[in-house]
Amino acid sequence: MSLRINDIAPDFTAETSKGTISFHDWIGNGWGVLFSHPKNFTPVCTTELGAMAGLQDAFAARGVKVIGISVDPVESHERWKNDIRTATGFEVDYPLIGDKDLAVAKLYDMLPAGAGESSEGRTPADNATVRSVFVVGPDKKIKLILTYPMTTGRNFDEILRAIDSIQLTAKHQVATPANWKQGEDVIITAAVSNEDAIARFGSFDTVLPYLRKTKQPTA
Repeated sequence: MSLRINDIAPDFTAETSKGTISFHDWIGNGWGVLFSHPKNFTPVCTTELGAMAGLQDAFAARGVKVIGISVDPVESHERWKNDIRTATGFEVDYPLIGDKDLAVAKLYDMLPAGAGESSEGRTPADNATVRSVFVVGPDKKIKLILTYPMTTGRNFDEILRAIDSIQLTAKHQVATPANWKQGEDVIITAAVSNEDAIARFGSFDTVLPYLRKTKQPTA
């Protein structure tokens, strides 16, 4: 079955560039981002892992741990880090999972069951669906799923923006409009009456009977 938002993120134990981890234990009481890439030593993936390394502190400031994964072995990850630093100027310090038996990729529905049982001999095209992002909350439930095509590098700023929204809306009965950014007005959900909205937010603007906007809560 395909994974969906609010499903429990499947737990697993795997070898990484930082040693053996159990995924749920590794997340702990915080948030986690599991992001995959099709293959080491390929151009788009090299820029992506460097971009994530450059934003690692921004994720950490939000209480979010980052972990990468591909079907390459851990020793390949270690060799590749020099190229990533050369190309992007950033040092990869977050763990990288070596999923050489394809177990985690299949567990997260990133590869079909018939993909085989080994990464040996696989081309990037064989792993085309392995360019995915899973945001997992402290409750170990999946909050966001994104999958990109082979030729399109991810926008990691957008993943941060989405996490800002997810964390804010988990705390308050609000939603965020299209293209929302931190600090901008938010939408009051339908579950909140006008009277309750005044008590909670002080004031709001009624754009449409079903669309009410207010300042972003700060508490």
